[in-house]
Amino acid sequence: MALAKEMMGRSLIERSSFLSSSKVFPNCTSTTFQPKHNQFLVNPVLLPLEQRRVHLRKVAKPPVAAISEDLIKAVPDQKEKAVKFKVRAAVTVRNKNKEDFKETLVKHLDAFTDKIGRNVVLELISTEEDPKTKGPKKSSEAVLKDWSKKANVKAERVHYTAEFIVDSNFGVPGAITVSNKHQKEFFLESITIEGFACGPVHFPCNSWVQSKKDHPGKRIFFSNQPYLPSETPKGLKALREKELKDLRGIGKEVRKLSDRIYDFDVYNDLGNPDRVGDFARPTLGDEKIPYPRRCRTGRLPTETDIQAESRVEKPSPMYVPRDEQFEESKQNTFSAGRLRAVFHNLLPQLKASISAYNRDINSFADIDGLYKEGLLLKLGLQEEIVKNLPLPKMVSKIQESSEGLLKFETPKIVSKDKFAWLRDDEFARQALAGVNPVTIERLATFPPVSKLDPEIYGPQESALKEEHILGQLNGMTVQQALEENKLFMVDYHDIYLPFLDRINALDGRKSYATRTIFFLTPSGTLKPIAIELSLPPTAPRSRSKRVVTPPVDATTNWIWQLAKAHVCANDAGVHQLVNHWLRTHACMEPFILAVHRQLSAMHPIFKLLDPHMRYTLEINALARQTLINADGVIESCFTPGRYCMEMSAAAYRSHWRFDKEGLPADLIRRGIAEPDPTQPHGVKLLIEDYPYASDGLLIWSAIQNWVRTYVNRYYPNSSEISNDKELQSWYHESIHVGHADISHEDWWPTLNTADDLVSILTTIIWLASAQHAALNFGQYPYGGYVPNRPPLMRRLIPEENDPEYANFLADPQKYFLSALPSLLQATKFMAVVDTLSTHSPDEEYLGERQQPSIWSGDAEIIEASFGFSAEIRRIEKEIEKRNADPSLKNRCGAGVLPYELLAPSSDPGVTCRGVPNSVSI
Repeated sequence: MALAKEMMGRSLIERSSFLSSSKVFPNCTSTTFQPKHNQFLVNPVLLPLEQRRVHLRKVAKPPVAAISEDLIKAVPDQKEKAVKFKVRAAVTVRNKNKEDFKETLVKHLDAFTDKIGRNVVLELISTEEDPKTKGPKKSSEAVLKDWSKKANVKAERVHYTAEFIVDSNFGVPGAITVSNKHQKEFFLESITIEGFACGPVHFPCNSWVQSKKDHPGKRIFFSNQPYLPSETPKGLKALREKELKDLRGIGKEVRKLSDRIYDFDVYNDLGNPDRVGDFARPTLGDEKIPYPRRCRTGRLPTETDIQAESRVEKPSPMYVPRDEQFEESKQNTFSAGRLRAVFHNLLPQLKASISAYNRDINSFADIDGLYKEGLLLKLGLQEEIVKNLPLPKMVSKIQESSEGLLKFETPKIVSKDKFAWLRDDEFARQALAGVNPVTIERLATFPPVSKLDPEIYGPQESALKEEHILGQLNGMTVQQALEENKLFMVDYHDIYLPFLDRINALDGRKSYATRTIFFLTPSGTLKPIAIELSLPPTAPRSRSKRVVTPPVDATTNWIWQLAKAHVCANDAGVHQLVNHWLRTHACMEPFILAVHRQLSAMHPIFKLLDPHMRYTLEINALARQTLINADGVIESCFTPGRYCMEMSAAAYRSHWRFDKEGLPADLIRRGIAEPDPTQPHGVKLLIEDYPYASDGLLIWSAIQNWVRTYVNRYYPNSSEISNDKELQSWYHESIHVGHADISHEDWWPTLNTADDLVSILTTIIWLASAQHAALNFGQYPYGGYVPNRPPLMRRLIPEENDPEYANFLADPQKYFLSALPSLLQATKFMAVVDTLSTHSPDEEYLGERQQPSIWSGDAEIIEASFGFSAEIRRIEKEIEKRNADPSLKNRCGAGVLPYELLAPSSDPGVTCRGVPNSVSI
């Protein structure tokens, strides 16, 4: 019972009034809980989210290594000789919910052998140095009790105990080593040490502990007390260095799935030159094609090309460090999603059958049928396939009944207003509040000018002329509209044009390089007033540049709809390959790898960044395996086809700058905002009703204030930042190894002051959380209805002298639908974005943390983190209020979708809202 009370957070010091003062134990004081930043102790009561407050109790005297009444052996009056005491560990291990037969067998074997000494052994390490050995003071070794008795406990968490013998002058524990002599790994969630006068000492572990047979060394876990490198207690210095050395590895050998080694490599595993057919792809990540680095796996090279790494195909897992792998509920969500169902169960078995049915979308009813009936019923294949198709039972949304297999939920874009996507105002609104609201820019000069080399790509001048737009400016001249910040543009000319010859030579792909001009109306909405469609200079002169303006009759209406569809296909490609994958997935990975390699788990900045790194390495590895690889989902579904990743790399070389990735800097770069110190966030939006930007600035400021509070706590002066070797090594490695190909650029921010660090960390947390959420979780709600955002187009717009023009005039709807992806391509794409838009049940949202009261041993920081959580909840209420404001027409109106992609919380599933802490899908 006493132990249970301790686990609920009741401090031992509160009831151990008999404890001797430091006069009795002259050598047992410790600096652990009193660094120069005047830290506090926390009463670690785990509270519901809405009640998260923490009770602070300042330590009046240095803690003494005495123990509680019920654990005491003896308290002698003499002070000549240290005496021995028992202290107790409360250990929490997390079980798997489902085990296969082999795992169950090994578990029972471990339960049996645990009784005969092959058990789990712990050892406490003091923060103090032993004057005799010059190493840290250590407790006796202790065995985890009752493992065999609790082998059949079905609970998610199982609690064990261990008892240590320590000297009275032991000091305070700063680390624990764990040896697993079992056959099977186990997930160690936390350890709490009870019995010291300073109160419970917490060790948040959240890590897999491997068997000694696989990893002979002891695992090291540090307490939750943060230490800068210069403050590391003597007893922990060597362990701090050893743990980082182990995590870095030596850059050799093929990685095992149980390894915990973080290292860098280039993207040389996307292609498969050994496979029959055209599946070789260039290496990304060198002077020729710069790209961020990814996690090294060390796999052997291919037989055909020694520079290319061999592939690991599904269902075999890709290596990421063991603690980066999906936890069970996340794995179940991902595995059971349509991505797996379509690509690993459905398509391989159906390829021959379905190819005969891989037809055009003949009518809008075909698309509606995917929501009402399902694909196979639509194709007449239902009965033939269902009996031969072993689908996971947990895939509740995939109906195996007569209702039809692969039946999709109706996407939000057509749930309120089925025809909204056809309207110009909705087309324009999505540039501000859709799934890719980060491309629109203010038009500074008219006509716009290309930055491409004119000798290679033809004249830089646009085909847009004043007469194209003059009649749509509410009586203004073009110059007036420019000066009054009324003209805006979504410009995909320069990113697509260099690839168009190759894209348009692909089977079933046709694309333009587009520019769309918008006018800001007095009501605060945008209207599209011209679309420029460019082809390479190799095209006939009459076709290389074409301007389409809003329709005046039936024929021009269909041409205008086709032009908008081509803009959306351009937009879908840039969204996925550049703004989503490159800027939030690929560019984050080097920073994460360097954090684990250079920042100790006890470093305060590691503790700050920890929740924002969760699952990113795993989802990026899965992307290399299934999504961005040769002939993968992205190449299959998006216009650039096999050139997708080369286009992503081109954007990295020409456009990506870390110093412009923060929200205010990005808005200013695009001319959408102006610096204005009188405004709450330091910028003034030129489009006031810009939901992504206005909601994003609330979250950006909340993150920035939280980070500033945190940084100022540990770095009261800038010299401490310059002298922090771990911090400087992290930032240096992130740039010079992780982003090596562009490390010479002069725009990289310096890291010399607290303001520098606040800016860098705020940007990283923003990208991992809110920016990724804004770009990811609307993919199915907006893209699941393919005519709204076709991921590829298969036909150009016919000109009057084209043979196809007569067919277009005779049946424009049929022509329009035939230009969209085929029915199978559409279904494949819908299945992908449905999975990518799904929140798993174990998602952690911005403002939430695992073990919220004990993730840090610094109570002032715990209190500040609860303040950050409260601010995030306040922002959520403000977003709800904005979505109900009829004056904000880009988020409120008849059939208009509210903008919730930056609303922080969400239920599981496809919700079109929710800001997870990290890039986790």
